[in-house]
Amino acid sequence: MRNLTSKISLMGLLFALAMAFSYLESMATIPGMLPGIRLGLSNLVTMYCLFFLGKGAGYTMAVMKSLFVLLTRGFVAGLLSLSGGILSVTAILLVDWLTKRTLHYITLSVLGAVFHNVGQLILARFLTSVFLYYYIPVLILFGLVVGMLTGKIFVWIIPYLPERYRKQLRERLGK
Repeated sequence: MRNLTSKISLMGLLFALAMAFSYLESMATIPGMLPGIRLGLSNLVTMYCLFFLGKGAGYTMAVMKSLFVLLTRGFVAGLLSLSGGILSVTAILLVDWLTKRTLHYITLSVLGAVFHNVGQLILARFLTSVFLYYYIPVLILFGLVVGMLTGKIFVWIIPYLPERYRKQLRERLGK
C-alpha cells in the first residue's frame, strides 16, 4: 500500500510540475513563432514518467496534461493535446521496444515530438474539412528541433535524479 501511495503522490507532484511548465510556455510566446508551436517543456515530465515509472504512468500523464489543456485552453485544444500525447507515448514505447532499448533519450524525444505533431495533424484533419498538407514539413522540422532540445534538457537533469533512477538509466543503455 505504501508503494501505491508513494507513486500516486509522486504523480501528483509531477502533474503539478507539468501544469506549471505548460502554463509558462503558454505565457512565454516567442515572437515570430508559428501557430501551434510550443517548446514542449511539459513533455519532460511525460518522458520521466514513461522511462522511470512505466508505460501506465506515461499514458496517465499524457491524459492528465490533456485534461489540463482542456480546462485552460478549450475543447479543441484538449482533444489535440490528447491525440498528440497518446500517439507520442505509443510511438516512443513501440520504437523503444522494437530497438530493444538501445536508442538514446534524445532520439526518443525527437520521435515523440514529431509523432505528437503528427497526432495533432491527424485529428485536425477530422475536425476541419481541410488537411493542412503545407504544415506537415513545418511541424516535422519544429518537432525535430524541439525534440532535440527537450531530449537534451532531459539528459541534463539525469545527474540530479535519485541514484536508483540513474542506475535504471545505465542498465537501459548498457553502460
